[in-house]
Amino acid sequence: MTSVAITGHRGLPAGTLALVDRALRLEVALRVEAALRVRPGPADLIGVSCLADGPDSLFAQAILDIGGRLVAVVPARRYRASLPEFHHEVYDRLLGEADRVIEVDREESDSEAHQAGSLRMLDESDELLAVWDGLPARGYGGTADVVAIARERGMPVTVIWPDGAERP
Repeated sequence: MTSVAITGHRGLPAGTLALVDRALRLEVALRVEAALRVRPGPADLIGVSCLADGPDSLFAQAILDIGGRLVAVVPARRYRASLPEFHHEVYDRLLGEADRVIEVDREESDSEAHQAGSLRMLDESDELLAVWDGLPARGYGGTADVVAIARERGMPVTVIWPDGAERP
């Protein structure tokens, strides 16, 4: 059984999100294929995500689409309210489809809570997929910070930044 976490930039343009979605689905398929070579039969793949808009949710949906299991990490009690309103329906649906929900004991959905959620997500995972342009984090708890912590832990990190991807 393999557990894979996701981190990635939010607020990406629609064209970049389409590129990222294809790249994430390919990564998920590759992990299922590798698992089947080791152990024939249904591949157990667990995706661990905070379900934010963008790569987090795209990854969670890709995991569910291949029959994998989803673990949702909720960084704070007010997390949903901090997400863009257009994303609430997707967040609610994915949260409802999660096999397990881990709630981090934080009230406010701020950078400290997001970092705590990311750390908890890494605790649940064997590897990390990072939709990352390779640049430093724009604020505490950003994608670059999560990648750095995963690497410090010796966790395998796969960076995904497809050709043509842009970050505003």
